[in-house]
Amino acid sequence: MAIFERQPHWDTVLRASPILYMDRLEPFKPIRVGVTVFEAPAPSPSFDRIIQFDTSRIHTVIEYAIYWDYDIQHIYDLEHVWVYIDHEGEIASCEASFHGRYFLSLLPDRSNLSADNRVKLFVQPGKHAMIPIQHFFRLLPNVESCCQSEAGVDGVLEPAMFSGQFKTGEDIDRRAEIHLREFSFQPTFDYIPYKWASDAFVPWTELAKEIPIRMKALLAGL
Repeated sequence: MAIFERQPHWDTVLRASPILYMDRLEPFKPIRVGVTVFEAPAPSPSFDRIIQFDTSRIHTVIEYAIYWDYDIQHIYDLEHVWVYIDHEGEIASCEASFHGRYFLSLLPDRSNLSADNRVKLFVQPGKHAMIPIQHFFRLLPNVESCCQSEAGVDGVLEPAMFSGQFKTGEDIDRRAEIHLREFSFQPTFDYIPYKWASDAFVPWTELAKEIPIRMKALLAGL
């Protein structure tokens, strides 16, 4: 956190951080959030997209790369929120990741802004995709089965940016599946706001170094 405290965007990063509403029985909590601040269009360092915006309207875009050790179906999970800040310091737009894609996530009437002007997002139980309308999750055919009979089916994820850094062992996917089944649960679809830990936010470069270390330790204990 001290790294950001010496940077001019630190206050904005905290002030604009999204409020995540998570299922009351959600077994996993975010571990860390890797932050990248864009003052001009550029590729995301952690998601396959270019962050495009009109600099005459938007002053900065803050990318929050939210890391979980677990998704109910696989070990390793990284989700994203992008908050667009205008030249008056107000939130002009927001996007959030949804199973490898992303949705606009500031409602047209701005009704999912909190009293302190933070974007409120609902988190899919177990899977952590995000959307501003909670009932949307009920349209997913496997929204319940993925947390029960399909728990652990994807084993260990190792994305290209971490290729060769932590996934080892011929039976690692099987061991991961067995482990994840222990967290099977029935979603309540009753959402409560998550309070960020004091050390949650770090530069993405710092989180990118931490993830392989965490994953190696986690997988060694399976």
